[in-house]
Amino acid sequence: MFEPVLTTQAQMEDAWRELMGPWSFGGHSVWMMLVVDDRPLPQLTEISEAEDPPDTSHVDGLAEILVGLDREVAPGMRVAFLRSRPGKGIVTDTDRAWARSLYASARRAGVPCEVVHLATRGSIRPIPADVIGIR
Repeated sequence: MFEPVLTTQAQMEDAWRELMGPWSFGGHSVWMMLVVDDRPLPQLTEISEAEDPPDTSHVDGLAEILVGLDREVAPGMRVAFLRSRPGKGIVTDTDRAWARSLYASARRAGVPCEVVHLATRGSIRPIPADVIGIR
């Protein structure tokens, strides 16, 4: 059973590496993990066909979902996001735009957000907020 303790960014990166494995990805997805009491809930949510970054209405919609999850499903949660896509492990402008949107959704919802990660063939990379201009 997968029940890691997630208190550091390194532990979060290791958890994503364990969940995503070394294989490649045929499509563009965003994965969402809810963390309560430093442990991930047992299910991941996949947003598939996530090639282009979301517009403002989608960011707001995700924020509303996060508010509902925090209120109804996992009070006191933190959220962790990972973007998976085919191709090389270089962080692209599109990856950075996705990360900014995911951080923005969590901020609007008032939900703590872990460092967003990128998964590509054989690679898991963090996209820290401060690296993309978010403080």
